[in-house]
Amino acid sequence: MKTFTLFLFLLVSSFSFSQTGQIVKTEDGRRVFLKNDYTWEYLDAVDSKSQTALIESLKAAGENGCSLEAGYLEPRLDGKIQSQLKRGRSSMRYVKKKVAKDQNCSVDDVFLLSFSEQKKKAVYHFCANGAEVTYKRLGNSIIKASKLF
Repeated sequence: MKTFTLFLFLLVSSFSFSQTGQIVKTEDGRRVFLKNDYTWEYLDAVDSKSQTALIESLKAAGENGCSLEAGYLEPRLDGKIQSQLKRGRSSMRYVKKKVAKDQNCSVDDVFLLSFSEQKKKAVYHFCANGAEVTYKRLGNSIIKASKLF
């Protein structure tokens, strides 16, 4: 009976190791799904090349101005990180409220352009009321990014 139980335990544990793929994170923070057939794909909706192209186009539009097309879609944030930040009142909803309050506009006028987000820290680039602003998050504290640091 002990050998049968041991055999059953080894069989069940071998199923957990034979998954269909693996999710890894690159150095620049993007998530990649590695498949068993030696192919891969990005899981994040917006890659860093398109983010930098967006920021460069906004800088070309004006030093502090930003112009967005009519059907602009904000990049998707990681749901797990956002659900953890909701406890400390530092999720994207609260960050947008702070940006709107600091820029004297409504929350509907604040658009997320790009971001670099981890559990402990993040950098967000917004277009708020026609001006490009950057905010940093350290833990649950949200501050406007200065050019000095």
